[in-house]
Amino acid sequence: MKFKAAATMTVTFAIICTSTVAGHAADHRARVKTVVDAAIEPIMQKYNIPGMAIGITAGGKPYMFGYGVASKETRKPVTPSTIFEVGSISKTFTVTLASYARVSGHLSLSDKTSKYLPSLERTEFGKVELLHLGTHTPGGFPLQVPDDVTNDDQLMAYLRSWKPAYKVGTHRTYANPSIGMLGVITAKSMNGDFAPLMEGQLFPALGLTSTYINVPKGKMPYYAQGYTKKDDPVRVSKAVLSSEAYGVKTTATDMIRFLEANMNMIKLDEKLQQAITDTHTGYFQVGAMTQDLLWEQYAYPVDLRTLLRGNSREISSNPTPVTQLTPPQQPRDDVLINKTGSTNGFGAYVAFVPEKQLGIVILANKYYPNEDRITAAHQILTQLAAESGSKD
Repeated sequence: MKFKAAATMTVTFAIICTSTVAGHAADHRARVKTVVDAAIEPIMQKYNIPGMAIGITAGGKPYMFGYGVASKETRKPVTPSTIFEVGSISKTFTVTLASYARVSGHLSLSDKTSKYLPSLERTEFGKVELLHLGTHTPGGFPLQVPDDVTNDDQLMAYLRSWKPAYKVGTHRTYANPSIGMLGVITAKSMNGDFAPLMEGQLFPALGLTSTYINVPKGKMPYYAQGYTKKDDPVRVSKAVLSSEAYGVKTTATDMIRFLEANMNMIKLDEKLQQAITDTHTGYFQVGAMTQDLLWEQYAYPVDLRTLLRGNSREISSNPTPVTQLTPPQQPRDDVLINKTGSTNGFGAYVAFVPEKQLGIVILANKYYPNEDRITAAHQILTQLAAESGSKD
C-alpha cells in the first residue's frame, strides 16, 4: 500500500511540475510577444505593410509571430509557414555553401577565380581570390549586374573586360556580381549547379523544410505577395546571378533554425557546423563593423547608432576603405552578427548574439527602410537580453 501511495504522489507531482513548466512557457511567450508587438505594430502602420513574420530565439526556445496578411487580394493571414523573399540575406546561404565546399576540400578561399574559370586566366578578374568575392573586396563592382548582361556568355564577356577601380583588399564595395560569382564558382568546384546544390543538399542538411531558390508549385499558396513602396504587387524576377545573390525564399521558422545553427544550438553534421562557424571569421575592419565571410559583426553590446551606421546606405552604396585583419579574427561569441535583405516587394533583417543564444528574424511583404528594421530589432533584442540578464 505504501508503494502505491508513493507512486500516486509521484504521478501527482509530475503533473504539477508539467503544468508549472507549461505555465512558465506560456508566460514567457506572452512576454516576448508584448515586446515584439510594441516594436513591430507601429512599423506596419507607418509604412502600410500588409504582412510581417517575426521569429525569435530566446532562452533556448523559438517563437513565431505573424502579423497581417500574406496577400491583400486573398487576405490569407501570415503564419509561420508563409514564404517571404529575403533578398541579400540569400548571400549568407551562398557563403555557407562556399565554406562547406572549403571544409570538404573542394576549394580554398585563397584560390584565384581563374582556377575554376580558365577562360579568365589572363584577366584582372581571373587574379581575384575567392575570399575577396565573399567579403566585398575584389576591387570594385557595381551593386547590380549591368542591365545589358542578360545571359552567361554576356556575363563572361563583362568579367573579361572588368577592371578594378581599387587595389584588391583595400576597399569594400557591396555588390551582387562578386558574391554571385562566388556562388557560381562554388557550384563548379562541387561539380554541380548552384540551385540544385542549395535545394538538394544545403537546405536539407540544415533541416530547412520550406526554403527554396525556386518555389515549387505545391508551395506557391504559401508564397506571400510582395508590394512595392507604391503598393504595387511584385515578386522577384529571374536575372543573371539572381539565384546566387538574392534568390532565396523562406519562412521565419526556417530562418530561426538557420540562426540557431549559426549559434551552434542544434545538432548538425560536423563538417557543416564547422563551415557555418567559419563564416563568422573576421577578415576586414570597416569602422566599428567587422566584415566576416559576408556576415557583418559588431562587438556586443552595440548601440543603435553604431548599428545604423554600419548598415547605412552610405556604407553599402559607396566604396569604403577597409583594414585587413592579419591574421583573420577567429569566430567570437561576444558579438552581434547581422544582415539586411531586400527585393522590390520584400524587406528582411536578421541578427543574432551567440553569447546570449538570442536572435531575431524580421520578414515583411513590402519594401521599407533598413533603419526601421534595425531599430525594431535592436529594441527587441535589447529588451529581451535585459530580461534574461535580470533572471541570471
